[in-house]
Amino acid sequence: MKIGFVSLGCPKNLVDGEVMLGYARQAGHEITAAAEDADVLVVNTCAFIDRAKQESIDAILEMAQQKRDGSASRLVVTGCLAERYREELIKEIPEIDAILGTGEIPGIVEAISGVGCQGSGVGDRVLDAVPMRFIRHPKSATRPLPTYLYDTSTPRVLTTPQHFAYVKIAEGCDYTCAFCIIPTLRGEYRSRTRQSIVAEARALAERGTKELLLISQDTTFFGIDRGERGALAALLRELNGVDGLEWIRLLYLYPTTITDDVLSAMAECEKVCRYVDLPLQHASAAVLKRMRRPGSRKTYDALLARIRDRVPGVTLRTTFIAGFPGETEEEFGELERFVEDTQFDHVGVFTYSHEEGTRAYQVKDDVPAAVKRRRRDRIMKRQQRIVARRQKGRVGTDVDVLVDGPSAEHDLVLQGRLEGQAPDIDPVVYLTDCDPSQFSSGDLIRARIVGARGYDLLVTPSA
Repeated sequence: MKIGFVSLGCPKNLVDGEVMLGYARQAGHEITAAAEDADVLVVNTCAFIDRAKQESIDAILEMAQQKRDGSASRLVVTGCLAERYREELIKEIPEIDAILGTGEIPGIVEAISGVGCQGSGVGDRVLDAVPMRFIRHPKSATRPLPTYLYDTSTPRVLTTPQHFAYVKIAEGCDYTCAFCIIPTLRGEYRSRTRQSIVAEARALAERGTKELLLISQDTTFFGIDRGERGALAALLRELNGVDGLEWIRLLYLYPTTITDDVLSAMAECEKVCRYVDLPLQHASAAVLKRMRRPGSRKTYDALLARIRDRVPGVTLRTTFIAGFPGETEEEFGELERFVEDTQFDHVGVFTYSHEEGTRAYQVKDDVPAAVKRRRRDRIMKRQQRIVARRQKGRVGTDVDVLVDGPSAEHDLVLQGRLEGQAPDIDPVVYLTDCDPSQFSSGDLIRARIVGARGYDLLVTPSA
């Protein structure tokens, strides 16, 4: 059968989708990018915040309509929304034939074939309304937490460009952040073995992967659940010796688990990117306490100074939440000053989403939506000025650039990234004054920065 697949959400969810595609292909099914040609449609969903849930619902409804109008006979819904609202989805969208939660990934083959799966088939209603009401009040029935964890023997079909790939080194989360539903959706933290990860890295490198992106809910917690001291640093040093890899990047670090041995490995291993992705969420000690997050402005200042001292030239990326319940103008002002004083390289800001099932849902969502948006915009405008000053100062410097390929925005122009730029979430560089046919995706080249365009940079390949 031909399988049409839509995957939404974060890279961690992307890896789940790639594993499901691997199981499907291993079972003899064909993968198609054209939904109208598919016999079975699969939507791998996200449910982290309201906007993600809305996007997932819209995608399900779109594929349900495709099922009605096209050749597809089955619709399968997987991922976080399926884990969180299993019964509600089946009830509200009867076109769904099977539901798989985050811990049921190997069941995709049975879901595709229809063996032992639930669903109601296509009804007669017109799909013209988004049934958002049910995502506000999921049933309270408790199911066991997911425990699934893929390994190097698990089949997988990469959906990223050939030259970079995500590797999930752990699954789940043990933290109790007040705003986050992930531990409920993904289960307790569980690390893969170092041997499994290194074996997967070698296999990817043999297939042409140049950049390895290590991901989990808290990448610096790796191995701690297994009682392994210094596991992440040891993993980085071993991966640094894998032939064929050029860059090894860490995403999703946590402020209390960034150790000196990890920073030393980052500074000493030539393939490990000097890049720290550290979602701090806020800078006010009072807000952080309400968020059930560790730290304060004082401890964050000390942590960031230690990172910059131990890893010269490090790129710092962070994210913040604007409008958490109870956030006052004074507390938000602390965050603004923190951003200005710290001079992060990359900043993202989310407006707070009041999610049922989280601890924060028990308190009033008392910051108006318009105020949340204004505060988000204030931070981003401040960050834009910081970046503009920094970009101007970089003109004339020589850098390494990993070529990603032709730009989607500019015809006949190649784009790539610096060591301090992760795919899809950070700015890019555009290669000018060169013949695009001279370079291929995955080439690591030397170039000179000749200008800036907003957050992005313009570079010319060195002679």
